[in-house]
Amino acid sequence: MRHLIDFGDLSRQEWEELYARAERIMDAPERHLDVCRGKVMASLFYEPSTRTNFSFQTAMLRLGGTVFGFADPSSSSVAKGETLKDTVKMVSGYADVVVMRTPWEGAAKAASLYSDVPVVNAGDGGHMHPTQTTADLTTITRLRGGVDGLSVGLCGDLKNGRTVHSLIKALAKFDGIRFFLIAPRDLAIPEYLRQFMRERKMPFLEVAGLEPVIPQLDVLYMTRIQRERFVDPLEYERNKGVYILTRSKLSRAKENLLVMHPLPRVDEIAVDVDDDPRAVYFQQARYGMFARMALLADLANQPRRAPAPVEAGHGPVCRNPRCITQTERYLPPLVKRTGGAECCAFCDAPL
Repeated sequence: MRHLIDFGDLSRQEWEELYARAERIMDAPERHLDVCRGKVMASLFYEPSTRTNFSFQTAMLRLGGTVFGFADPSSSSVAKGETLKDTVKMVSGYADVVVMRTPWEGAAKAASLYSDVPVVNAGDGGHMHPTQTTADLTTITRLRGGVDGLSVGLCGDLKNGRTVHSLIKALAKFDGIRFFLIAPRDLAIPEYLRQFMRERKMPFLEVAGLEPVIPQLDVLYMTRIQRERFVDPLEYERNKGVYILTRSKLSRAKENLLVMHPLPRVDEIAVDVDDDPRAVYFQQARYGMFARMALLADLANQPRRAPAPVEAGHGPVCRNPRCITQTERYLPPLVKRTGGAECCAFCDAPL
């Protein structure tokens, strides 16, 4: 692979090769201390982050590489009005790999059009978060021995939950996965993902309550209600605290259930769950570092390659107000087909 923008772009074989590399690193980290020696990672975080930012930096340092970048765009030329294209063209001249988190959906895809080096999507608004998915699948595979045949409950903000969107696309590569989509109506899964699952004949059930389905689950993936994704503060107030996992609710769950969470949590998992052996979200964060080490070991060592020329756009085709094309108006009008309908190739919104 050249970039990691959407986990759905990887084949199962590519994922298995990535996991095998992560497993080798986990089992013998001392053998990988020089894999990226002399390589440089650019870390462009336009949004706050703890785990993703720190785990990428730690991953590169553990491989022998170095890191530069920003965690606050106000300290960069972005504050002066520099375009994403110009930032990426400049930064890719200094680095061997670019890792980006932004609030704009489709921004990593846009950056990949102009970068001389691989671009990694570390979260683009409420759209996708493929490297969190590498952490999730590494955790499940390491602790369960495999992913096929699992019943997976996704609970919380499924509308804006980029980790959930990436995980659904990833699990399409495995056999016998059943989904229980647990969300209030206001925060249900986007329609393009429903269509994605129907096309691939992936069984799913949308429910409003957690307790009735928890006995059936092999994996429970909790997510927070994300205040920062709500335009209307009243909508946030209406939905916050709707799901809270407690030890008493876990009493009806399977003994080998994995309780996962991309973190940070607010109140959706009670603190008394942390000591339950089924709670693996802190292990999940550590596995994410190893998964990102495996990814960087590949991408940071790829040769530099100038991107193909890109047609200049003349304003957005997409009407999603959070799409990168709304602010970076020079972007080409890229369109793809999903479920028989035309969608924005940056943010997946229907056109």
